[in-house]
Amino acid sequence: MPPPSAHAASLFVGLGASSGATVAEVLGLIGRALAEAGAEPGDVAALATAEAKAADAALTAAAARLGVELRGYGAGALARVAVPHPSGRALAAVGTPSVAEAAALLAAGPGGALVVGKRKSAPAAGPARVTCAVARGAGHERNGTDHGPARTPPAGRK
Repeated sequence: MPPPSAHAASLFVGLGASSGATVAEVLGLIGRALAEAGAEPGDVAALATAEAKAADAALTAAAARLGVELRGYGAGALARVAVPHPSGRALAAVGTPSVAEAAALLAAGPGGALVVGKRKSAPAAGPARVTCAVARGAGHERNGTDHGPARTPPAGRK
């Protein structure tokens, strides 16, 4: 495991997993999502998932290897979070249209924002069994320093 970054961890990784997911599949997807965000494992403050998956062996092992906690959120709380990529499959499986994106946003707290939307694992054999999204907590700039509350750009500007 790489050494932690010199700055405060500010990223929250939301994860969805179906039965049969492996820790290698989970960590591989997290690594790809972090690379896409221009981040590294030391930037992760916590992993998050649905309460029903919080004891999943692959997810708990991934959290242990990264040295962070795994937070579980109830389906009702997850379902109240607006996300860009809802899924009928997640709704049928765990009672919420989003696990990875909603869990990442809940863990990031009020004002948190997705920096990497839902991504699916790409195992060499078989279907994807893991989804992942990355959110940044409010008040954390890209370099990881805390500059107070996040600012919303004026209407019409992004």
